[in-house]
Amino acid sequence: MYRIDVDRQHTIIELVLDGLIRPDEMTRFVEELKAATLALAGRDIFIKADMRTFRPSAPQVAEMLRDVQGFGIQNGVKRVAEMVESPLSALQLNRVARESGTDKILRRFADDQSAKRWLIYGDEEALSA
Repeated sequence: MYRIDVDRQHTIIELVLDGLIRPDEMTRFVEELKAATLALAGRDIFIKADMRTFRPSAPQVAEMLRDVQGFGIQNGVKRVAEMVESPLSALQLNRVARESGTDKILRRFADDQSAKRWLIYGDEEALSA
């Protein structure tokens, strides 16, 4: 299962990948995520990815995730905040992020509020705190 929501005010695409995602479901997710990204074109885009219940997936699903991450970077994604609990999922997601170049704009967070705060304010808030 997945969910995609768009916060137009802050140009944040919030997504949830839950459980084991099959290739056909991942295809739909990628199409929706690309559409959401293009809808915010011309602005800096931020991604809040809740992967806490995501389970490591088939290589085909990981490839689609890598490709859509690359698409995001090419189309204005500037920061990605990711929440992950499973060490095995984190390993797979680390590899995917390295391969797509997302690792350079990615941070991991334990909770939604910290992730959203970083997406909106970047490191400025951390420096002024």
